[in-house]
Amino acid sequence: MTDRREGLVIKTQSGFFTVQTDQGPVVCELRGRLKEEYRRRKALEEVWTDICTIGDRVRISVGSSGVGLIDAVLPRVRALSRAAPSPQGRGYNPLDREQVIIANPDQAIFVFSIADPAPSLRKLDRLLVAAEAAQIPSIVISANKLDLVDEDEAREVFGLYEDIGYPVLYTSAVTDAGVDELRVVLTGKVSVLAGSSGVGKSSLLNAVQPGLGLAVKQVSAATTKGRHTTRHSELFALQGGGYVADTPGIRSIALWNVEPQELDGYFVEMRPYIGRCQFSDCTHFDEPGCAIVEAVEDNTITFERYESYLRLREEIEELYWATDSRS
Repeated sequence: MTDRREGLVIKTQSGFFTVQTDQGPVVCELRGRLKEEYRRRKALEEVWTDICTIGDRVRISVGSSGVGLIDAVLPRVRALSRAAPSPQGRGYNPLDREQVIIANPDQAIFVFSIADPAPSLRKLDRLLVAAEAAQIPSIVISANKLDLVDEDEAREVFGLYEDIGYPVLYTSAVTDAGVDELRVVLTGKVSVLAGSSGVGKSSLLNAVQPGLGLAVKQVSAATTKGRHTTRHSELFALQGGGYVADTPGIRSIALWNVEPQELDGYFVEMRPYIGRCQFSDCTHFDEPGCAIVEAVEDNTITFERYESYLRLREEIEELYWATDSRS
């Protein structure tokens, strides 16, 4: 007799999907008709995306052997994605190749060290744009390694993000500063973490829950040994409820499906000025009557964030130009 259930995909590896259901986890494969439908659409170039990944809600059938089949992938509310590398080493195509990092996240936690290494705020701005474009409801910044600097010094660096509305937690795995606050933020949510090597993310996760950082680190190491290694993504259960994910793909994001003319909307402090420029197609570079440039001159928008916008816009425009030239 077939048992039909609904659940959450918590692990993907080598074509197998671990689905957490009310009756426990079940290892599943995709039903053949789902694979065939995906291959057909892919051949017609209607879709280049992951058909199922961590965070997806699915309906499954479980046979008497305990092996499951995924019958349906429920519609995604949102997805944090990146532009996937194109075949034959042609770089990134921002228009039609989506690699889903996680489906349906409740929040994103971006971990950056205050010192050793110095924070890369440009990378942080890129991640914030990706999260805003994905319409992730909650975005939190963890300014880690507070044990290395004075908190006032840390706030001088990360305070600009607090000023524009992003919660910033000042944390340290060494002193446990901010660990309780981070644990509360994570509890009961499906969270995705981003952080470069050396920022202390694993130690911080171990402080939140013993062994959590080690488990995440082992998955990250297994999936970054080589370009041909099978992709492995996983959601890790939290003792207080909820899940946390960390995948190698989130560390370096080529922005997915972000068009040049909509980039300003993903910089939250620029939103009030959109539509107030003299020209409706203003790029905010050097056009006369640009409301955003005026806001930068008035110090209402910081020059650092404005410069991040300019660099990202140039990058996106180059990608779109390259795509058009290959068409």
